[in-house]
Amino acid sequence: MTAPRDYKNLIDKDVWAFIAKTAESYPDDAVDNSIGEQRRIYDAMCKVFHHPYPEGVTASDSLADGVRVRVYTAGLPDRTVMYFHGGGFVVGGLHSHDDVCAEICARTGYRVVSVDYRLSPEHTHPAAFDDSWAATVWAAKEFGDPLVLSGDSAGGNLAACVAHHARGRLDGVLGLVLIYPGLGGDGSALSYVENANAPLLSAAEMAFYERVRLAEGQEKPGDDPTFAPLLDSDFADLPPTVIITADCDPLRDDGPAYAEKLRAAGVKVHWINEPGLVHGYLRARHMAERARESFERIEVAIEALGQGLWPYDD
Repeated sequence: MTAPRDYKNLIDKDVWAFIAKTAESYPDDAVDNSIGEQRRIYDAMCKVFHHPYPEGVTASDSLADGVRVRVYTAGLPDRTVMYFHGGGFVVGGLHSHDDVCAEICARTGYRVVSVDYRLSPEHTHPAAFDDSWAATVWAAKEFGDPLVLSGDSAGGNLAACVAHHARGRLDGVLGLVLIYPGLGGDGSALSYVENANAPLLSAAEMAFYERVRLAEGQEKPGDDPTFAPLLDSDFADLPPTVIITADCDPLRDDGPAYAEKLRAAGVKVHWINEPGLVHGYLRARHMAERARESFERIEVAIEALGQGLWPYDD
């Protein structure tokens, strides 16, 4: 039997302040509300943490072959970052990660395309993947730049699924940066057990978000890499990949499981596990030093991969 983790000592006061501030807007039982109410609560919570755009960043909304996207620019970019937002495939959109995308744009100098993919349960699998793929193909044609694929949580899943699908179909994918991603890992892995009741994301909530992606009567796919990249049987020829996980997160062990598959297939991969951080910590980057430092590592990874650089020892 694995003992519960001592979050009181693992998590510092600034991250606890972030957890408390999140709970003020998004209580632990929010997942028990209707889908519409979950979205309303989540959007209100994201607004509480929203920061103004950095100087020089502009954004405009477009349709990418029917998929809503928001395009961020600063100066004259020669790389495009495709960003897929988190939210369990149920909540989130162009506004929820608006300031995150603006800051990535400002700090890397790259164009950022945020994808407003369709959400479950109204649009079950493969709708979110289909929209993510369509927007990526559109961006490659529209801007003609090499691409870096990135996303957090559910968006990390989508970014990796797009990378797998792009092999032989789309040139110019330079890198993949995944932020506390859910990749379809083994639910009996240690992180799912020891972090089953972690702050901000529990194993029970993870089970809900997985079920809601599927239509009534639809079974979880066993070999569909557009549903989860760890279901693929081929991990060769994927782009250089950086995976960032939060140690106090049930999804943590999806990161090293995916890294092991990539490494065995000869793909460059670097895994960073962030101690004392919880799922969703991107929103804490302006109030917790650990989150700020991790966000800097994320930006460095995106910028480096966009330049074809590998600043790691792996």
